[in-house]
Amino acid sequence: MLKFSDEFWTSTSGDLSQRREALAVPAVVDGPGDAVRIVVDPADRGQPWIGAGAAVTDAAASLIWNSMDAGRRHEFLDECFNPERGGFSVVRVPLGSCEPAAQPYYTYDDVPFGEHDNTLSKFSLGEGEPGAPDATKDLKHIVPVLQEILAINPAVKIIASPWSAPAWMKNTGHLCQGGRLRFGEWTGNGFDPMHDSFEGCYARYFVRYVEEMAKLGIPIWGVTVQNEPSNAPKWPAMMWTLKEQAAFVHDFLRPAMNERFPEMRIFVNDDSTHNLMWPVRDLVTPDQASSIDGLTVHTYEGPYENFFNASRAYPHWTLGMTERRCMIDETPEDAAHIMSGVIGNWLVRNGEGFIALWNLALDERGLPNQVGATGRRGVVTVHHETGGVIRNLEYFMLRAFGQDVEPGSVVVRSSNHTPDGWSGGLGSVAFLAPDGGVSAHIYNPTGESVEAAVTINGMGGMWQKVVVPAWGTVTMHKNHHPINESTVPDDDQFELNPEPKHLLGDVAPGKTRVWGADE
Repeated sequence: MLKFSDEFWTSTSGDLSQRREALAVPAVVDGPGDAVRIVVDPADRGQPWIGAGAAVTDAAASLIWNSMDAGRRHEFLDECFNPERGGFSVVRVPLGSCEPAAQPYYTYDDVPFGEHDNTLSKFSLGEGEPGAPDATKDLKHIVPVLQEILAINPAVKIIASPWSAPAWMKNTGHLCQGGRLRFGEWTGNGFDPMHDSFEGCYARYFVRYVEEMAKLGIPIWGVTVQNEPSNAPKWPAMMWTLKEQAAFVHDFLRPAMNERFPEMRIFVNDDSTHNLMWPVRDLVTPDQASSIDGLTVHTYEGPYENFFNASRAYPHWTLGMTERRCMIDETPEDAAHIMSGVIGNWLVRNGEGFIALWNLALDERGLPNQVGATGRRGVVTVHHETGGVIRNLEYFMLRAFGQDVEPGSVVVRSSNHTPDGWSGGLGSVAFLAPDGGVSAHIYNPTGESVEAAVTINGMGGMWQKVVVPAWGTVTMHKNHHPINESTVPDDDQFELNPEPKHLLGDVAPGKTRVWGADE
């Protein structure tokens, strides 16, 4: 029988009455009986696993930097990003302003519409010392928080996404409500595509951002071309088709990066799966695909099956999930179906290699932001006055990956009884670590507890039985070496205050979107 020297099992219920509660290692029995069978097969290997984490937006960073004192801030970030504790290993940051933000919107090269700065002479991440009260732009909140995260875990992978190019580069002259890059127009003295076109200027803007962040000790691992290129909301936004993104990467962004950062990962789409209506191979040529490292999705809109239009296109691409949140008053069922079902189970089983949820932190109202949108929540909720922390289901989903799945693992086949991650019977996702360890998440998409019987290829007919709680997840981690068995700290106690709720357009899997006046 396949034997491991150490095992660690936990249980997290959808209502969080169990919060990664450590379980006694289940006894080995001769048969599964009536339990649902879960067979983990490390011989059947899929994509590499890069890691999981969340977005450090200006809003999230402002709460972490300003609401917490230095000791509490370091303890919280260490709890999340220390590989011996929470093990979060991916961070998404906005390349310029996004929504939510604690500061008025900005880019790194803001000049009046009608003026040009094709040499990027006015480019700036901000003024002042990082974290100082009078610092501006990224230096005010995002940079100091990233620097502290990297001091805890220097291997964290940072992915940067723009919400908009500078307004002078757009056909509308505005950051917000969409608009497009000034394709085919010229901004220099001549007709050199890389130096005199708006596309070339914008590509150099990306490179300059990576250079300036590197000077601050912040390595950028990857960039996406555009956050939600099909969305034209009240906040910074810019519209792209997938064809336009692919052409921009191939003709401008990849050549510009090759001069300074040839290892830079470049991703396209960065939008919900409703934006993948056609096979990607029909939109992105093989030559263009060779300049692109992968494709990322959000999960606000379905049909989720559109993911297959991308996942089966170019085998060398890395696929990732780069945004989703829940509402403050989300039901355990809906939150679990979003986080543990579609994102943490279905997408990983079907090729996703990393997860970056939306805001690492928002406050008890769903703030701060610039448009008055309350009722939304972060991975954790931080009290804006005391710095107290409540850990949401999103946190426990991420910690199940960060604590139990080593970056560099590969996804392996395991039994699955749910076709879509949120309906049917038990779902599972499993991993083989570089050191030979095996881990698995078993997800219950129903409102009743379900008994599972788990075995691993190599154990023969020997099984271990465990009860998976309603809307909950049981994690299994087996290894020949010591396992991270760190515990989750207790939450602080404070009241949530999501009223009045605005901009409530989110929808859980299987539910129907209701469009409100504020959408």
